[in-house]
Amino acid sequence: MMTDAYQTESNLILARRGKTFFWARFCLNQIQAREATRLYRFCRYIDDIGDDSVDAKQAKKDLSHIIESLRSGTSQNPIVRDAINLFKQYQIEVDIPILLIEGVISDLDEVAIKDIESLLIYCYQVAGTVGIMMCKILGVKNQAAYAHAIDLGVAMQLTNICRDVKEDALLGRHYLPKTLLGNLSLNTLMQPDMQSQMMITNGLKTLLALADQYYASAAKGFCFLPLRARFAIALAAKLYQQIGVVLRNNDYQYWQQRAYVSTPNKVLLSLGCIASHLINPLFYRYQYHHSAILHQSLRLLPYANTREI
Repeated sequence: MMTDAYQTESNLILARRGKTFFWARFCLNQIQAREATRLYRFCRYIDDIGDDSVDAKQAKKDLSHIIESLRSGTSQNPIVRDAINLFKQYQIEVDIPILLIEGVISDLDEVAIKDIESLLIYCYQVAGTVGIMMCKILGVKNQAAYAHAIDLGVAMQLTNICRDVKEDALLGRHYLPKTLLGNLSLNTLMQPDMQSQMMITNGLKTLLALADQYYASAAKGFCFLPLRARFAIALAAKLYQQIGVVLRNNDYQYWQQRAYVSTPNKVLLSLGCIASHLINPLFYRYQYHHSAILHQSLRLLPYANTREI
């Protein structure tokens, strides 16, 4: 069982490192909030191993050891041990968090995404998997929901990538597909010249437009969630999508200032999001089929839409 001290520490990490999710968490009931925070703690721990390590070889070794622990179902690490218990409790197949870890391991090599298909697969690994796990933790039973949950993770990760171009370049990571930008150097991404700015802007416009398609698909699946969780996830999606709006309003100049949603804007967006969904009948009833074309690149991955296109 998770101790009170561990829960308190996890809440503090969420408040400090996951401000959007911490804000939206208040729509959840106590049990949902606790379990979502436990999942966030594990995912943040995995991310931090990948992002904060000064020794890539050691980080790979540590992440590979966590994969072994997930497969064996035992660990001396309290964070991994709690995650193992969480996955067992909610019948989350260990292949799902393992895909997440494998995505983080891929960040430890030279990152140079070739095309949008490769980028979408990466987004599934590091974020679509989180959508699947959240569905299970929140008690979603209808299998149709999972494709939409994957889409929310993909959309959020695309937003992250567009927001964090400079920060990722400092870590030696180039997520913007070569098919969009060619072979721009990491130094150019950190401080682009006039010609590169136009190319990068067009690439960011393309990726944010793609993210909006996945956000729209994700919204069609909110109705599968328990009511309070429905508002929490819808709010988190709205706030995250707004990061892309802020980036657009800043003329895509990510190297000048990092796009973020201010607290007053969060309040206004929260009130508008809740009000609009309260009167939206599609928030309560599923009337769509998931668009298989969104998962054409993901068709071999768990819970993806595998219908013929």
